[in-house]
Amino acid sequence: MALSLQEQLLKAGLADKKKAGQIKREKHKQVKQKQKHKVESVDEAKQAAEQARMAKAEKDRQLNAAQKAEADQKALLAQIRQLIEVNAQPKDNGDIAFNFTDGSTIKRLMVNKQTQNRLSQGKLAIVKAENGYQIVPMPVADKIAQRDESIVLYRADQLTISEAPKEEDDWYADYQIPDDLMW
Repeated sequence: MALSLQEQLLKAGLADKKKAGQIKREKHKQVKQKQKHKVESVDEAKQAAEQARMAKAEKDRQLNAAQKAEADQKALLAQIRQLIEVNAQPKDNGDIAFNFTDGSTIKRLMVNKQTQNRLSQGKLAIVKAENGYQIVPMPVADKIAQRDESIVLYRADQLTISEAPKEEDDWYADYQIPDDLMW
Protein backbone atom coordinates (compact mmCIF):
# COMPACT_ATOMS: atom_id res chain seq x y z
CA MET A 1 0.00 0.00 0.00
CA ALA A 2 1.39 3.37 -1.03
CA LEU A 3 1.25 6.10 1.55
CA SER A 4 1.53 9.76 0.70
CA LEU A 5 4.70 11.58 1.65
CA GLN A 6 2.86 13.42 4.38
CA GLU A 7 1.63 10.15 5.89
CA GLN A 8 5.11 8.63 5.65
CA LEU A 9 6.66 11.62 7.45
CA LEU A 10 4.00 11.43 10.19
CA LYS A 11 4.56 7.70 10.62
CA ALA A 12 8.34 8.15 10.80
CA GLY A 13 7.93 10.90 13.40
CA LEU A 14 9.62 13.55 11.28
CA ALA A 15 6.51 15.75 11.16
CA ASP A 16 3.68 16.39 13.60
CA LYS A 17 -0.08 16.39 12.93
CA LYS A 18 -0.48 20.05 13.80
CA LYS A 19 2.08 21.19 11.23
CA ALA A 20 0.65 18.83 8.59
CA GLY A 21 -2.85 20.16 9.16
CA GLN A 22 -1.68 23.77 8.89
CA ILE A 23 0.07 23.11 5.57
CA LYS A 24 -3.02 21.28 4.28
CA ARG A 25 -5.31 24.23 5.23
CA GLU A 26 -2.97 26.78 3.53
CA LYS A 27 -2.86 24.71 0.39
CA HIS A 28 -6.67 24.41 0.42
CA LYS A 29 -7.00 28.20 0.87
CA GLN A 30 -4.72 28.82 -2.11
CA VAL A 31 -6.73 26.46 -4.29
CA LYS A 32 -10.02 28.09 -3.23
CA GLN A 33 -8.67 31.60 -3.80
CA LYS A 34 -7.38 30.59 -7.20
CA GLN A 35 -10.77 29.17 -8.16
CA LYS A 36 -12.72 32.10 -6.72
CA HIS A 37 -10.65 34.98 -8.08
CA LYS A 38 -9.04 33.21 -11.00
CA VAL A 39 -5.78 34.72 -9.82
CA GLU A 40 -2.52 32.90 -10.20
CA SER A 41 -0.79 32.64 -6.89
CA VAL A 42 2.81 33.60 -7.15
CA ASP A 43 5.10 30.79 -6.22
CA GLU A 44 8.30 32.51 -5.16
CA ALA A 45 10.25 29.28 -5.04
CA LYS A 46 9.40 28.53 -8.67
CA GLN A 47 10.34 32.06 -9.72
CA ALA A 48 13.64 31.86 -7.86
CA ALA A 49 14.37 28.47 -9.41
CA GLU A 50 13.54 29.81 -12.89
CA GLN A 51 15.77 32.86 -12.37
CA ALA A 52 18.60 30.64 -11.14
CA ARG A 53 18.17 28.37 -14.16
CA MET A 54 18.25 31.34 -16.54
CA ALA A 55 21.31 32.81 -14.81
CA LYS A 56 23.09 29.47 -15.05
CA ALA A 57 22.18 29.17 -18.74
CA GLU A 58 23.57 32.66 -19.42
CA LYS A 59 26.76 31.89 -17.49
CA ASP A 60 27.14 28.66 -19.46
CA ARG A 61 26.70 30.56 -22.75
CA GLN A 62 29.39 33.05 -21.73
CA LEU A 63 31.76 30.26 -20.70
CA ASN A 64 31.14 28.44 -23.98
CA ALA A 65 31.79 31.62 -25.95
CA ALA A 66 35.04 32.20 -24.07
CA GLN A 67 36.15 28.61 -24.63
CA LYS A 68 35.26 28.85 -28.33
CA ALA A 69 37.24 32.08 -28.68
CA GLU A 70 40.22 30.47 -26.96
CA ALA A 71 39.99 27.43 -29.23
CA ASP A 72 39.75 29.68 -32.30
CA GLN A 73 42.84 31.61 -31.16
CA LYS A 74 44.77 28.35 -30.66
CA ALA A 75 43.72 27.14 -34.12
CA LEU A 76 44.82 30.46 -35.64
CA LEU A 77 48.23 30.24 -33.96
CA ALA A 78 48.59 26.64 -35.15
CA GLN A 79 47.83 27.74 -38.73
CA ILE A 80 50.44 30.52 -38.48
CA ARG A 81 53.02 28.12 -37.00
CA GLN A 82 52.38 25.63 -39.80
CA LEU A 83 52.65 28.30 -42.52
CA ILE A 84 55.99 29.44 -41.10
CA GLU A 85 57.42 25.92 -40.67
CA VAL A 86 56.45 24.77 -44.16
CA ASN A 87 57.60 27.90 -46.01
CA ALA A 88 60.67 28.99 -44.01
CA GLN A 89 63.61 30.06 -46.17
CA PRO A 90 67.23 29.45 -45.16
CA LYS A 91 68.69 32.12 -42.88
CA ASP A 92 71.96 32.70 -41.05
CA ASN A 93 73.73 31.31 -44.12
CA GLY A 94 75.61 34.38 -45.24
CA ASP A 95 77.94 37.12 -44.19
CA ILE A 96 75.70 40.15 -44.84
CA ALA A 97 73.89 41.61 -41.85
CA PHE A 98 70.25 42.46 -42.54
CA ASN A 99 68.75 44.77 -39.93
CA PHE A 100 65.04 45.06 -39.12
CA THR A 101 62.98 46.24 -36.18
CA ASP A 102 60.95 44.19 -33.73
CA GLY A 103 58.89 46.74 -31.85
CA SER A 104 61.44 49.27 -30.67
CA THR A 105 64.51 47.00 -30.86
CA ILE A 106 66.70 46.56 -33.90
CA LYS A 107 67.40 42.92 -34.76
CA ARG A 108 69.89 41.43 -37.19
CA LEU A 109 69.88 38.34 -39.39
CA MET A 110 72.91 37.17 -41.29
CA VAL A 111 71.90 36.48 -44.90
CA ASN A 112 73.57 35.92 -48.26
CA LYS A 113 73.48 38.41 -51.13
CA GLN A 114 70.58 36.72 -52.94
CA THR A 115 68.39 36.68 -49.82
CA GLN A 116 69.26 40.31 -49.08
CA ASN A 117 68.22 41.33 -52.61
CA ARG A 118 64.95 39.38 -52.38
CA LEU A 119 64.19 40.93 -48.97
CA SER A 120 64.82 44.47 -50.19
CA GLN A 121 62.80 43.87 -53.40
CA GLY A 122 59.78 42.75 -51.41
CA LYS A 123 59.84 39.11 -52.49
CA LEU A 124 60.59 37.86 -48.99
CA ALA A 125 59.44 38.98 -45.54
CA ILE A 126 60.65 38.45 -41.98
CA VAL A 127 58.20 37.00 -39.47
CA LYS A 128 58.36 36.32 -35.75
CA ALA A 129 58.29 32.61 -34.95
CA GLU A 130 58.33 30.71 -31.67
CA ASN A 131 62.03 29.96 -32.06
CA GLY A 132 63.17 33.39 -33.24
CA TYR A 133 62.76 34.97 -36.65
CA GLN A 134 62.10 33.31 -39.98
CA ILE A 135 62.22 34.43 -43.60
CA VAL A 136 59.17 33.50 -45.69
CA PRO A 137 57.97 34.32 -49.23
CA MET A 138 55.70 37.35 -49.58
CA PRO A 139 52.48 35.41 -50.44
CA VAL A 140 52.92 33.44 -47.20
CA ALA A 141 53.53 36.69 -45.29
CA ASP A 142 50.25 38.01 -46.72
CA LYS A 143 48.40 34.94 -45.43
CA ILE A 144 50.04 35.32 -42.02
CA ALA A 145 49.17 39.04 -41.92
CA GLN A 146 45.52 38.19 -42.60
CA ARG A 147 45.53 36.07 -39.46
CA ASP A 148 47.75 38.27 -37.24
CA GLU A 149 49.55 41.38 -38.52
CA SER A 150 51.86 41.60 -35.50
CA ILE A 151 53.69 38.43 -36.59
CA VAL A 152 55.01 40.00 -39.81
CA LEU A 153 57.92 42.24 -38.79
CA TYR A 154 59.55 43.31 -42.05
CA ARG A 155 57.98 43.81 -45.47
CA ALA A 156 59.79 45.92 -48.04
CA ASP A 157 56.54 46.73 -49.86
CA GLN A 158 55.07 48.42 -46.75
CA LEU A 159 58.04 50.54 -45.75
CA THR A 160 57.23 54.22 -45.73
CA ILE A 161 59.80 56.42 -47.33
CA SER A 162 59.87 59.77 -45.65
CA GLU A 163 58.60 62.33 -48.06
CA ALA A 164 60.62 65.41 -48.94
CA PRO A 165 59.82 68.27 -46.60
CA LYS A 166 56.93 70.33 -47.83
CA GLU A 167 57.33 74.00 -48.46
CA GLU A 168 55.31 75.01 -45.43
CA ASP A 169 57.45 72.73 -43.26
CA ASP A 170 60.74 74.33 -44.31
CA TRP A 171 62.23 76.44 -41.55
CA TYR A 172 63.89 78.68 -44.13
CA ALA A 173 60.77 79.28 -46.22
CA ASP A 174 60.42 82.80 -44.78
CA TYR A 175 63.72 83.89 -46.34
CA GLN A 176 63.97 85.13 -49.92
CA ILE A 177 66.55 83.60 -52.21
CA PRO A 178 68.48 86.33 -54.03
CA ASP A 179 68.24 86.31 -57.82
CA ASP A 180 71.97 86.77 -58.32
CA LEU A 181 72.93 83.74 -56.13
CA MET A 182 75.39 81.53 -57.94
CA TRP A 183 75.82 77.93 -56.91
